[in-house]
Amino acid sequence: MKRAAPAAFAALSVLSLAALTACGGDSGPDADSAEKPAATASQEKRQAPEERLKQLVIAEADVPGMKVDDADVASSDNSEFAFAKSPQEVTVEKPVCAPLAHAMNQLPLGEPQADVTRSVSSSLNEPFTYVMLATYESGKAAPALAGLSEAVDACTGGFTAKANGNTSAYDSVTAEQPVAKAGDESLAFRATLTFRDATHTVHTQTVRSGDVVAVYFSVDGMAMVNARPSDAKLSAAVVKAQNAKLG
Repeated sequence: MKRAAPAAFAALSVLSLAALTACGGDSGPDADSAEKPAATASQEKRQAPEERLKQLVIAEADVPGMKVDDADVASSDNSEFAFAKSPQEVTVEKPVCAPLAHAMNQLPLGEPQADVTRSVSSSLNEPFTYVMLATYESGKAAPALAGLSEAVDACTGGFTAKANGNTSAYDSVTAEQPVAKAGDESLAFRATLTFRDATHTVHTQTVRSGDVVAVYFSVDGMAMVNARPSDAKLSAAVVKAQNAKLG
């Protein structure tokens, strides 16, 4: 049976379930390297961008009183509930809108060298803010952000995305002022969707600092679970703390 889940609710995949059961630790390149101690120089070079991001990504020490969890949809124990595990799995009836679906489902924009994702919250009853960092080869970060900017302008009337039997329908997309401007350029937008007859507003902001792009996304998972309207504002503390680490 196919499941129908709005993208923001699919983002709830790691959000409510991870919040209730706790996300697992990092996996992927680190696990592979543990099994293959004699890694080649080329393998080590490929791992370097992810290691850099792990040093840059927000940690609990940066946001006292908040919980920070690994929320990588590809490696999480709850990945089976994710809307999609890669951008390639997503199809959009308006292709120009695809970057919006990616940004709101913890999927990287463009073609990064590596990416890492964290979920940050102060309690189960408060909105979760997702933080995704991606690093790009020289000159490829700006085009990735430009594609998202084009999508915000072209998809104000909403769009529908599909992946793995899930259908995600957004009613509207609206540009808004960034929570905190930083880096070389910033972009922010809000989107609305309807789930269980309740209207939900989710917020997204992106920041490019050199060849690194940060994507912030906030959603009120418990409001969706309880079928009550929500407007999940981004945590200013989280955005400012991560921006500060990007420089």
